[in-house]
Amino acid sequence: MNRILKSGQRGFTLIEIMVVVVILGILAGLVIPRLLDEPEKARRTSAATQILSLEEALGMFKLDNGFYPSTEQGLQALVTKPTSGRIPSRYKAGGYIKKIPLDPWGQEYRYLSPGAHGDFDLFSYGPDGESGGEGDDADIANWQLN
Repeated sequence: MNRILKSGQRGFTLIEIMVVVVILGILAGLVIPRLLDEPEKARRTSAATQILSLEEALGMFKLDNGFYPSTEQGLQALVTKPTSGRIPSRYKAGGYIKKIPLDPWGQEYRYLSPGAHGDFDLFSYGPDGESGGEGDDADIANWQLN
């Protein structure tokens, strides 16, 4: 199926094809990093949202019982009534949440009560799983969100 070009028709030159490839390369260089950065922003936003939700459940726990769970009781005190430490007398039947979520990187949220930054500290170490960090590796903490 050879096509014969009619007079006046011509194909693309190698230079024209190379210019298009270079332009596509430049566009890909600008767009791809932005697209790859978006999932990390979404994970950080999800972690912040989960922390705020856990804060609300902790607030309900305190409203009912007059205190926050201790560090030893941890966030599990929101799911099942603690059996050690200070035992809540007006614990809500069924708990305050169904289960403790993992952070978007598959790690447990950290909880300290009393906290260094308030009544309690609730935070995720972020994608690197280590305390501190900068940029995308920075910790996400309740005292930074309020």
